[in-house]
Amino acid sequence: MTAAAIRDHFPLLNTCVYLANNSTGAVPKGAERVLADYWKSLSTWRDSVWDGWHEGLDEYTAGLADFIGAPPGSVAVDANLSAFLARIASCFDYRAPRNRVVITDLEFPTVPFIWNAFRRYGAEVLVSGTGGPHLDEDALLRSIDERTLLVSVPHASFSSGATVDLERLVKHAHSVGALVVVDAFQSVGVMPLDVTALDVDFVLGGSHKWMCGVGTAFLYVRPDLLPGLEPAATGWQAGDRALTFQPSTGYAGDARRFTGGTPFPLTALVSRVGLDLLRGVGIEAIRAHSLACTDRIIERAGAAGLRVVSPAEPHRRGGVVCLDLPESVKYRLAERDMICSWRTYLRIGPHVYNTLDEIDAFMDALEDVTR
Repeated sequence: MTAAAIRDHFPLLNTCVYLANNSTGAVPKGAERVLADYWKSLSTWRDSVWDGWHEGLDEYTAGLADFIGAPPGSVAVDANLSAFLARIASCFDYRAPRNRVVITDLEFPTVPFIWNAFRRYGAEVLVSGTGGPHLDEDALLRSIDERTLLVSVPHASFSSGATVDLERLVKHAHSVGALVVVDAFQSVGVMPLDVTALDVDFVLGGSHKWMCGVGTAFLYVRPDLLPGLEPAATGWQAGDRALTFQPSTGYAGDARRFTGGTPFPLTALVSRVGLDLLRGVGIEAIRAHSLACTDRIIERAGAAGLRVVSPAEPHRRGGVVCLDLPESVKYRLAERDMICSWRTYLRIGPHVYNTLDEIDAFMDALEDVTR
């Protein structure tokens, strides 16, 4: 499927110029059939529907694994990233001297909130950053040494779109015995991510931004780490005998050991529709189109004298361009059906189904409201 053809699958695009995909992505119309089938199951209830729901969950999980280059059994799906990150954190012993968790100042708020909670168990949280929109990667690497247990970084910052060179980071962290946790919520679906090639240890992501889904998150765990990880605060689905409904004797052998209690299948079933469309286009084509769109935004913003916060270099930039403008601009644009988001900066996040003509129309409106 071409990038142009995918556009017809998203009804939202008929109502506005939608460029807030880094906040909440558009959902394809195929989700309507999933919702109707789900209601039919509820209104004619039989316990046997769980057979199909579990099959759908497994198929969605397998599709996610394929999308990020992960081997079978290394990906799990659950409600949100926060739960998964807390379970990762619960696997480790934070006794000195290797008790340091290195994070950055570009994290989504859930990340420092959870790591700081583990200070009560001995974790020493070290924040690396400049206080600005970009990350000093040299300083980050200098902060990772033999005292470092875990390094927790965003693949792309939610606030500026700045990316981290994961290949360089993972190699350095592993050289001193540290493990790397990557928050890819702001990159997966719009940037290539091959977890096996990167040799990364943990990757977290979710469906409701660039993945064109709703309300579900995923976790990848490097397979050779799984046998030694025993997360706390999980649930019966994490056990080795979960679907036998007998007491489990240990953890599931694969990444399901990080799941919780009874799953809510609807969000994964809906999200699978968007995932299948993205897989049909291919991540390389998605990334090329994204860069063409964000290049146009940066070019137009520069010509208009608007300050661009995101990195200009394509390899340092995720799927969003952030401009140093007040939140009021977002609302003035929305009055013209030009939709973006704001988190400290105005964030413009085009996706594969957006067009360059839409970018120009949006930038025309932006120039007008900022005169």
